[in-house]
Amino acid sequence: MADTNETDDAAPPLFGRLLFAGGLAVLALRNLTGLDGRIAYADAKGVPAADALVPASSGLLLGGSLGIGLWKLPKLSAGSVAAFFVGVTPLMHNFWDVDPESRDEEITSFLQNLTLLGAALAFFKRARTSNDS
Repeated sequence: MADTNETDDAAPPLFGRLLFAGGLAVLALRNLTGLDGRIAYADAKGVPAADALVPASSGLLLGGSLGIGLWKLPKLSAGSVAAFFVGVTPLMHNFWDVDPESRDEEITSFLQNLTLLGAALAFFKRARTSNDS
């Protein structure tokens, strides 16, 4: 069955965009306000240059979430969110390489991020067909 809809060129519904973008913006702000702890955690996970990458990736997430919520530069915004999850998820939630006590929590976080990546890709696809890109 073809993926067609006569409103494919319109912005996705505002309520859905705000739910998605609002949640991501809060996550990004939590990362930025607790930066020292987030950097230390990323460093412990073996993230190279964590002191630079944690704030940069959190900024990427914040900017992307705001763009999706406002539907401004939606392709760039959704791509930014997707890039955040592609980069962060396997490094920070590597459930295959943690002790058994941490495994369930890491699997849950990995799957949550995978779900959010899927939503970001759906927004990206909509933005590619939107006149507002």
